[in-house]
Amino acid sequence: MKEYLFSYGTLQKEKVQVELFGRLLQGSPDTLKGHRVTTIEIKDEAFLSKDEDKFQKIAIISNNKNDSIKGTVFEITEEELLLADRYEPDGYKRVTVVLASGKATWIYVAVDNP
Repeated sequence: MKEYLFSYGTLQKEKVQVELFGRLLQGSPDTLKGHRVTTIEIKDEAFLSKDEDKFQKIAIISNNKNDSIKGTVFEITEEELLLADRYEPDGYKRVTVVLASGKATWIYVAVDNP
């Protein structure tokens, strides 16, 4: 079964896709409204050992309906979704959202996101 995953950060990088999924992902640009991006300091040693930056983007719900996040929605398998779950560092959780296109998708947001 296919899944959709909206990425606004490292999962858009071809190097990360090949290392994590063994292939380049097919995706299309989309926007998530009512959210904004901030940064979080990563302390997860397993994530940092992958040569990723200590400060990463993270999505949070915004009180401003004009805020939005531009990114890419990828079509992936259920197995690849589980790989993405293991890839994401502490401080992130996976939730479902509806993008500007109307597509329902998974996204990783801040754990303490309301």
